[in-house]
Amino acid sequence: MILEKILKLITGSLSAIIVMLACVLPLMAKTVEDQLGREVRIPDDPQRVVALAPSITEIIFALGQQARLKGTTQFSNYPAEAARLPKVGSYVRLDLERIVALYPDLCIAIKDGNPKETIERLQSLNIPVFAVNPRNLETMMQTIQSVGDILNASEKANTLVQSMRSRIQRVDALVAGIDHRPRVFIQIGISPIISAGTNTFIHELIVRAGGINVAAGKKAYPHFSREKVLALAPDVLIITSMSRSGAFEKAKADWRRLTDMPAGLPKRIYTVDSDVFDRPSPRLLDALEILTRLLHPELFEDGS
Repeated sequence: MILEKILKLITGSLSAIIVMLACVLPLMAKTVEDQLGREVRIPDDPQRVVALAPSITEIIFALGQQARLKGTTQFSNYPAEAARLPKVGSYVRLDLERIVALYPDLCIAIKDGNPKETIERLQSLNIPVFAVNPRNLETMMQTIQSVGDILNASEKANTLVQSMRSRIQRVDALVAGIDHRPRVFIQIGISPIISAGTNTFIHELIVRAGGINVAAGKKAYPHFSREKVLALAPDVLIITSMSRSGAFEKAKADWRRLTDMPAGLPKRIYTVDSDVFDRPSPRLLDALEILTRLLHPELFEDGS
């Protein structure tokens, strides 16, 4: 009899706690609109966040909110601390089970790459997913502010974006007086040779840094033969080092061995870090400044 009374007391207490939580938890949540125009109900103060793309991981670290981050995707390698976090697959092949096993109270997804089916499955499991859709420098900065808002780091986000705008303005001022825009080809794939068309971050970086993108066009990532690249007559050829095996350094050497290259081009073939140039994160400003120096070294002859 005594044991039954104790069990009833415990059961009653648990029921009361569950009812209390059911009443309190909705008050600890808020409804926000993500960058896809969806209304998403998220925790007021998310504590277990999973970033579903390397760029999102970088943004969260840049905002100083990495303590909330419980999981990231493969190749989330910046800063170094990010590489030690649990991985949930690549951003284009997410592992649903690994995500769920981390008990996230919020996932942050990216429209360009994350599988729609996985996002919908997470939502069906009552795991809120806030989606971002950076398409250029401006919307990338808006993404930083949006992530800052949902992670209660709005002030830090505003400061970071202000700094980025200042850096953009400095580049704009530097290239405002140039009298020549070099023709630029950026190679982001080796076999086949792939470049970046008009509606890409790389195109915006080239134009803003004072160059002409010879691969511009409707196709986002067009393919080229060596002959077609040479026919475009670039003044500068840049190869992104997305391979850690040395393949891109070999590509650089192969280009330089061609005897029918435009005059002066062999001296203006460079390699750059694709993680810096391709990810819609704060490091795109590093990419812009690097590219400006490569295209217009004369603007920095005073050491500035």
